[in-house]
Amino acid sequence: MFREMRRKDRAMVEEDTKTLLATAQVGVLSTVSKDNTPYGVPMNFVYINEVIYLHCALEGKKLDNIISSNSICFTVVDAVELMPAAFATKYKSAIVFGKIFIIEDSEEKRKGLIAMVKKYSPDFYEAGLQYIDNAFEKTKVLKIEVSKMTGKARL
Repeated sequence: MFREMRRKDRAMVEEDTKTLLATAQVGVLSTVSKDNTPYGVPMNFVYINEVIYLHCALEGKKLDNIISSNSICFTVVDAVELMPAAFATKYKSAIVFGKIFIIEDSEEKRKGLIAMVKKYSPDFYEAGLQYIDNAFEKTKVLKIEVSKMTGKARL
């Protein structure tokens, strides 16, 4: 199913790939609809304990796609620097394949949301907890269980 990376000389070791997933700010979640139309959407996320948590509204195209098929691809790119004279780009990237699930367990849902507050708003932790409480019933939390990940860099 998975092809080997063509540019193996740019492959990142697993720990560096995990570090990129832990520090990147935005990733693109790619799903497929019932009619096989691909759909990629940029999302905030958090990578902890070998899984990726995301949050979203209670309805929408991505949820429709996830309900239809929970196989996903999630991609992040960071440390981008254009090198115009070399017709190239410096970057770090990670691609994750796995299954995505809508979290139904309130405790795990809260855990994912708290992790996002710690990542994106660490100086506003208490206010973040209040925000979670206020938006809890209007928010879905998604969890990606990683089956394969690769990292690639040109530095």
